[in-house]
Amino acid sequence: MSESKFINGYPFISYKQKNIPEEQSIENSKQFLNAMLKRRSIRHFSEMPVSEEIIRNILSVGNTAPSGANKQPWTFCVIQDAQLKKQIRQAAEREEYVSYHGRMPAEWLEDLKPLQTDWQKPFLETAPWLIVVCKKSYEINAEGKKKNNYYIQESTGIAVGFLIAAIHAAGLVTLTHTPSPMSFLSKLLKRPENEKPFLLLPVGYAADECWVPDIKKKSMEEVCFFY
Repeated sequence: MSESKFINGYPFISYKQKNIPEEQSIENSKQFLNAMLKRRSIRHFSEMPVSEEIIRNILSVGNTAPSGANKQPWTFCVIQDAQLKKQIRQAAEREEYVSYHGRMPAEWLEDLKPLQTDWQKPFLETAPWLIVVCKKSYEINAEGKKKNNYYIQESTGIAVGFLIAAIHAAGLVTLTHTPSPMSFLSKLLKRPENEKPFLLLPVGYAADECWVPDIKKKSMEEVCFFY
């Protein structure tokens, strides 16, 4: 049982980490790296069902993410209903069609060519689960008063990173989908005014025939600088 005490009137519990030998730490970090190197953004999903227990465990990992003042300014909206997924696809494709036919500048469209994406998003219906991550700009207390949240964008982004890692660790696949604008999700999901859609994660197994772009990440020399 953890020791506890009050500091300036607030409860704290002791944190004790069991140190492991450096060799084991190196091996653990390599294993995690090798696992994450196999992660890809997937647009071709199997219709094979995924149990709710797995999804709940993944969401629980996302909910452990650090956040500004521990406000946890996010909401995870989880969709399995086929009719609602169809409505989301139809609304997303309307926005994506406009984006691909005039809203996105030529440079953006050129940068997307190696990925061969377009305005059609069938994965929004095929994937057994959709997770819409919303960011909460403020809280409303029991008296109906607004309470500020802090570092909302950063905190929600970190939670999404946790979700993506947990999805991959569970042997599932996903894609960060950000149709813009996303206000249609607020309406379809009947979310309150203090919540705005951040992104959408379709979750499931990869289709038996699944192709991904042969692209590479930047080298460590390009993105990492030691001082």
